[in-house]
Amino acid sequence: MNEPVTDPGASLERCRDYLRLLARLQLPARLQGKLDPSDVVQQTFLRAYQGLKQFRGRSMAELTAWLRSILAHVLANAVRNFSRARRDVALERSLEAAVEDSSLRLENWLAAAQITPGELAQRNEQVLALATALKGLPEDQREALLLRYYSGLSLAEIADRLGRTRPAVASLLRRGLEHLRKCFLDETKP
Repeated sequence: MNEPVTDPGASLERCRDYLRLLARLQLPARLQGKLDPSDVVQQTFLRAYQGLKQFRGRSMAELTAWLRSILAHVLANAVRNFSRARRDVALERSLEAAVEDSSLRLENWLAAAQITPGELAQRNEQVLALATALKGLPEDQREALLLRYYSGLSLAEIADRLGRTRPAVASLLRRGLEHLRKCFLDETKP
C-alpha cells in the first residue's frame, strides 16, 4: 500500500470493499435496518471526490487513512441525523477511533509478530484483498467469521447469536476459512 496513487478514481474504487466492511462493523445496531453500509461508502466516496484536490498524500496507505477519516465523519453524521442530536465532537472522535480500531483489527487478523516495511505494504494489500474476499462469502459464513475473528466470540456465543448449533457454526467457519484460503492462494499464483 506504499505504492503511489497515480489514478485517484481507480485507487478509491480499490478501497470500496474495505470501507464497506469497516462501515458494516461500525454501524450502530439500531441503524443497521435503516442505513446500508454501501450507502455510507457511497457518501464517503462523494466527499472524497469533492475533496480530492485537498488530498496531499501520495501512497495507498495515506489514501486509505484519509478515507477512514471521511468514513468516520459520515458515520457520525448518520448517527446524528437519525438521533436528531446536535453535533457531538466526542461522537465523531469515538467513531473515528472505532473505525481505526476496526482497521487495525483487520490488519492484525493477517499480522505476523514483526514485519519489515515491505511486509507491511504487502499486509496492507492483503487487508484490501481480505475485505473483497469476505464480500464474496455467503452472508452466514461472513457473519460467523467476523463474530469469531473480529469480535472474538466463542462457538457457543456465535451459535446463540446466529440461532444455530455449534457444529453448524463450526462448519460455517471451516467453509468460510477454506474459501478465504483459496482466494489468497489464487491471488499468489502467477
